[in-house]
Amino acid sequence: MLVPAAASQTPRGRPSGPLPAAVQTLVATEAKLTAEETRALASGAPVSKLLDSDPAREVALFGATWIDAAPADYVNAVKDIERFEHGDGFLITQRISDPPRLEDFDRLDLPESDISDLKTCRVGDCELKLAESALTRVRREIDWSKPSAAHDVEALARRLALEYVTAYQRGGNSELAVYRDAERPTFVARELESLIQRMPSLSHVPALRTYLLEYPRATLTNSTSFLYWHTVRFGLKPTVRINHVVIQERPDIVLIAIKQLYASHYFWTALQLQALVPDAAGARGFWLVNVSRSRSDGLGGFVGRLIRGRVTSEAQHGMIAGLTAAKESLERPGR
Repeated sequence: MLVPAAASQTPRGRPSGPLPAAVQTLVATEAKLTAEETRALASGAPVSKLLDSDPAREVALFGATWIDAAPADYVNAVKDIERFEHGDGFLITQRISDPPRLEDFDRLDLPESDISDLKTCRVGDCELKLAESALTRVRREIDWSKPSAAHDVEALARRLALEYVTAYQRGGNSELAVYRDAERPTFVARELESLIQRMPSLSHVPALRTYLLEYPRATLTNSTSFLYWHTVRFGLKPTVRINHVVIQERPDIVLIAIKQLYASHYFWTALQLQALVPDAAGARGFWLVNVSRSRSDGLGGFVGRLIRGRVTSEAQHGMIAGLTAAKESLERPGR
């Protein structure tokens, strides 16, 4: 989830009128807020709500708040992703060059537990999410008896990351991984397509929807996109994720989509859709609406039921924290 560095100053403004039509549409199609939740949102307060989803494999959230700043301020902050994702749970954030370079992954380090797990990883039985081709290369290229084994496996991880994003830029979703960490393969492209189908609001922006499905063959007017990776604290293990950010700036609304292309742990894939809706009366400020869906293999079964409540609670708390941080950061006096 995109979360800017937190600020401590008091927010400045409140919305000048009722919820704009675009926000009402997003609320109606995605969240179905209660009257109390709608009143809280209309007052400018951050609101978060769990959405309907398969509890054994998906976490879905809606969040929204009012921000007394220009939409361009938020867009510029997102484009400066390395500063935007800083502090709290973010250990490293690195924007990827276009075209990607191996140096973009110089800071990609694996936790000792991941390196240890890779020693015994096999197709269908691995603690990390990796494709069969990656697992084969680890077994073929790493000599675990050498003192340099840990260094060698991290160097291989960086090369694999470069090859992965380069293939994605060339072939789009069809080049995304087929995870073989469990008995049954998981096709990231299929999971991502399913998430896109599960976001009704994307049907109102068909050009963006097509771009998310058919990149790089599809084009999107008035848009900017970039790839980045980060290492985050999540659950019991630091997790490496690779994301594709798409920003479409239109006069009436700004849309930001974040596709998760890879995660080393927990989630098969994830998709966020953020909408920046200007104040209906033309005053300064905008509504930030965030819809996110994540697919995981750790929420089913007996153990999954035990941790599901914690995962959803942390996700909802994270949504509120992210909205609040964005609001406070952009509303900071003298910014």
